[in-house]
Amino acid sequence: MSDDDSSSVASSSSSESSASPEQQQQQQQQQERPSKKIKTDTSTIPPPLELAPPPVSTQTKSSTAKEKIIVLLDQATLETVKNRRGLYELLNCDDHRDICKKKLRKDPNIFRPDILHQELLALLDSPLNKAGYLQVYILTNKNVLIEVNPSIRIPRTYKRFAGLMVQLLHKMKIKAGNESTTLLKVIKNPFSQHLPAGTRCYGFSKEGKLYDPYALAKTLLLPNPTESIVPTCFVIGAMSTGHVTVNDHPYIEQMLSVSEYPLSGASAISRIMTGIEHHWGIV
Repeated sequence: MSDDDSSSVASSSSSESSASPEQQQQQQQQQERPSKKIKTDTSTIPPPLELAPPPVSTQTKSSTAKEKIIVLLDQATLETVKNRRGLYELLNCDDHRDICKKKLRKDPNIFRPDILHQELLALLDSPLNKAGYLQVYILTNKNVLIEVNPSIRIPRTYKRFAGLMVQLLHKMKIKAGNESTTLLKVIKNPFSQHLPAGTRCYGFSKEGKLYDPYALAKTLLLPNPTESIVPTCFVIGAMSTGHVTVNDHPYIEQMLSVSEYPLSGASAISRIMTGIEHHWGIV
């Protein structure tokens, strides 16, 4: 061993011997600290129990020849009324019960715009709409026809929804913030003139022919949405009482049902949308 090595060993041993007991305890704690966690390989994680069906190909999604499902929400109760402060509100059975009875002389339970709110949320929040396969129209009990832009985000609370509907009925259209895109607009009647040529229309009611939602989609629609040339239209009620009839819509070919029990409009829409999404592989 050289003189330099012997001197370095001597210096290190002298420094260790000169360290205080507290410093030696800190060094020992640092040595005993656990090392950083090693990231696990995610490739070894087993796959889920059931894989989702293969989604529609990107070529199909980007194609301009999409088959859109047209939905008409029929007999929606959208009427405005002036309150004591001189402001217009959306007429409903909770806030304007006295006006319905004394001034309009009608049953307050008829005025249920919240049903339309629930149905619009069920339609526009569905994966079918987000994939670009849905077009929605509204027909009110006053025969006002409204076209809904599929990209609109309906307000989540009823109070904001009511304010939006009042603005629409007075201004005849609603545009996006600083853009020129029209989100809601009142269009000319009749509804049949807005349907593409050859559209097959079906109405939904508890009195209609009963179908399982998945069987319904297989019966009415082709497996690939780009293969069908004939569009499909569904007429669904947005009223509190009653149901869709062929007398009101002569272009309806057949009345259908998706449950043997009476369902709310939003629940029936969810069943119909789920069947179509499963049939077309939209997840």
